[in-house]
Amino acid sequence: MLNDKMNKCVIGIGEALFDCLPEGRKLGGAPANFAYHVSQFGLNGYAVSAIGDDELGREIVDTFDKVHLNHILPVVEQPTGTVKVTLDDKGVPQYDICLGVAWDNIPLTEQMFDIARNAQAICFGSLAQRSSVSRKTIHTFLDSAPKDALRVFDINLRQQWYSADVIAESLTRANVLKINDEELDVVATMLLGVPTVPDHLIAQDAQMTRKVCRDLIAKYDLNMLILTCGAVGSYVFTATEESYVPTPKVKVADTVGAGDSFTATFVAQLLLGKSVREAHEKAVAVSAFVCTQHGAMPVLPDTLKQ
Repeated sequence: MLNDKMNKCVIGIGEALFDCLPEGRKLGGAPANFAYHVSQFGLNGYAVSAIGDDELGREIVDTFDKVHLNHILPVVEQPTGTVKVTLDDKGVPQYDICLGVAWDNIPLTEQMFDIARNAQAICFGSLAQRSSVSRKTIHTFLDSAPKDALRVFDINLRQQWYSADVIAESLTRANVLKINDEELDVVATMLLGVPTVPDHLIAQDAQMTRKVCRDLIAKYDLNMLILTCGAVGSYVFTATEESYVPTPKVKVADTVGAGDSFTATFVAQLLLGKSVREAHEKAVAVSAFVCTQHGAMPVLPDTLKQ
């Protein structure tokens, strides 16, 4: 489905797949999750990926249509992607990501150029860039967007599917970085040469956290860096602001998609004219709610959409 309303497109481009959770199969993929949650705030969200000519691919299309999420999902010869997800005793997921799937082979289409040229914001990650085909499509898509569009690199490091080159190249195309505390350790060591400290997260040292985040902002000329630290809290850094919000205590069903809902809510609120602090507080509230639900795409209550 392609919406004729071509202004104010907010796009998640990359993997669309099924998370195979202990309680059953759930539609997911970080960029698709992002587009879904953006659309819950009344924005013109688009999920851009690829699917196979198979039952799972048709199920993705049907599901997106049912929730009125715009999508561009060209059919390719590879099968629709799946991920086996296991949860630890705190509901934190571990992923086993299948190779050689449709979202590794996202082709460029004219429809993609149409929405790229009208993008207000684009969210992309590192996982779909593990293949040269999808990486080239994502880079061309980003380069086709207006210069003032938000380009959010929601890094999402998964297993071994990333490299220093992919991360650095992505950061040169982004103006916003979204990263979690464990990923910050990896990126600080990989790109800034910060020594690895065994059994210690950089984000546990507030002074070091600020330095690493501001060094990344300066090195890659970012407008903003968003750092989430799980059950502890989250930061937003800009050139002139710093916002910290503690994470609410909730009964966790699973944390699948919580980070994606955070990113989507934050971006949506900025585009709706909210301040960085207001956007941050709403993002924390939404991601806390998503943690109480199973799967990455729950319907938000009206109290959170207001």
